[in-house]
Amino acid sequence: MSDKITRFLAEHRPPTPCLVVDLDIVADNYRRLRDLLPHARIFYAVKANPAAEILSLLNREESSFDAASAREIDQCLAAGAPPARISFGNTIKKQSDIAAAYEQGVRLFAFDSAAELEKLAAAAPGAAVFCRIIMAATGADWPQSRKFGCEVAMARDLLISARDRGLDPYGVSFHVGSQQRDLSQWDIAIGKTAMLFTALNEAGIELGAVNLGGGFPARYRPQVPSLEASVEAITKAMTRHFGNSLPEMILEPGRGIAGDAGVIGAEVVLISRKSYDDERRWVYLDIGRFGGLAEVMDECIEYRIRTPRDGGPEGPVILAGPTCDEVDILYERADYRLPLALEVGDRIEILSTGAYTATYASVGFNGFAPPREFYI
Repeated sequence: MSDKITRFLAEHRPPTPCLVVDLDIVADNYRRLRDLLPHARIFYAVKANPAAEILSLLNREESSFDAASAREIDQCLAAGAPPARISFGNTIKKQSDIAAAYEQGVRLFAFDSAAELEKLAAAAPGAAVFCRIIMAATGADWPQSRKFGCEVAMARDLLISARDRGLDPYGVSFHVGSQQRDLSQWDIAIGKTAMLFTALNEAGIELGAVNLGGGFPARYRPQVPSLEASVEAITKAMTRHFGNSLPEMILEPGRGIAGDAGVIGAEVVLISRKSYDDERRWVYLDIGRFGGLAEVMDECIEYRIRTPRDGGPEGPVILAGPTCDEVDILYERADYRLPLALEVGDRIEILSTGAYTATYASVGFNGFAPPREFYI
């Protein structure tokens, strides 16, 4: 919670729910990562928060961008990013979107299947491609271990096929899982990648880069490694598995750049109990799963919450959103405790919500508008 956001909320008291993002923190997070890994190329994961203000700021810093859709590519271009600094990193793309990106000058694409490779060969001839390998993502609060990637043996064959189809088999990508708290996962992923480099070298293909994806955590309730610790784990693993012949490194941070820069302002709509002997209060907010807090699914991401009554006695609560939907419950098992003095109408703050919030909001489920956004 920056002083800048605190002042903004106090002075302007914008209607809730709202998201306020401190752009200075975005810039600082980007620069810290760049300075810690100066030889890596940083491709900001646009899906984390595609606000024009963030994209324009990062473009001025000469960041590159990882886009997941044709629309995100358009947003990057509108922010001034040259096509050479844009990667179409989603492994699931319409052929027409591949063709449109190629026509706009994008030359770096991800894939993880034979069918996707066929589309790339047809619509993006000569383009550089990454094959994504699958990871277990153990230790990540938001794992990415099923939908994306393929096994190493398949990746080897796919990259050979990419060469044979006229594409440039540029590298290997992986993702250790979003909000990764187990630093050993970097060593496992980089070890698998190095094995693949060796296998392809034996097949006459010299890969150029390792795309390490994201995984750098924001500050939620559980303790997380520092950025410095994550970078140290990456550096040691790269040296251990590649020696002095280090390939180019690409990073795709999203949460680690924008997450801690944002705060959601919300209001307590109702406090109730379900029975006379119920020890837990139900606290309903004017924002819920459908208003941008989708990452509370299975209570994976546990946001920190600040209230104007902090410091006094607390009691257990169940937190829920305002909609007329049974699944709009935020936390029931995570043992949240809020002040007993909390009242209906109190304005609270949900911290580290600069990533994967506003763009998750529905257009208007139950008539509730998405949170208003302020970039300061």
